Amino acid sequence: MLSHLRPALVLVAIFTILTGLAFPLAMTGIGGALFPFQAGGSLIEKDGKVIGSALIGQNFTSDRYFWSRPSAISGPDPNDASKTVATPYDASNSAASNLAPTSKALIDRVAGAVKTYREKAGEGAVPGDAVTTSASGLDPDISPENAQRQVARVAAARKLPEERLRALVAANTAQPFLGFIGQPRVNVLKLNLALDSLAAAPPNS
Repeated sequence: MLSHLRPALVLVAIFTILTGLAFPLAMTGIGGALFPFQAGGSLIEKDGKVIGSALIGQNFTSDRYFWSRPSAISGPDPNDASKTVATPYDASNSAASNLAPTSKALIDRVAGAVKTYREKAGEGAVPGDAVTTSASGLDPDISPENAQRQVARVAAARKLPEERLRALVAANTAQPFLGFIGQPRVNVLKLNLALDSLAAAPPNS
């Protein structure tokens, strides 16, 4: 029996070392060497401090900034464990609303979001990603259409020409990988950082 058990244990040990240690370490090393930014979490720094990740959305609410796609993530209410409160873009609790298309709660929430969006962006078509949540609740990108519809609001808040902001959105629009994989998209954190870097326009410009 021992003669049969020994080779089995040896094989388990060998493959544990190869597949459980050597291979992951090799892939981590290769990834870190070839793609250090992505392997490190795609972290974005400003003035030497990490302010976020290009992979995770943030809850921008000021009219001076472009807004991210809504997030349905919620967590326990710190004041009442039996209740939940919104914790948008919480990477430790990624989730969708899981509400059916016929859900009254979902219909009411989207209708309210559409109303708020039009109050800020003006009448007209509302991009779907402006009022619906993603499956993860962490989507860092919005559609170019969504970003362009927000230009008037941001321009008014910052007293900047709309044409300048439309050009900024276009410059920060990523195209599909290899020209056909995925959709055009705008990373909201990167766009807002580029927005902050713009010099204030002269009065009445």
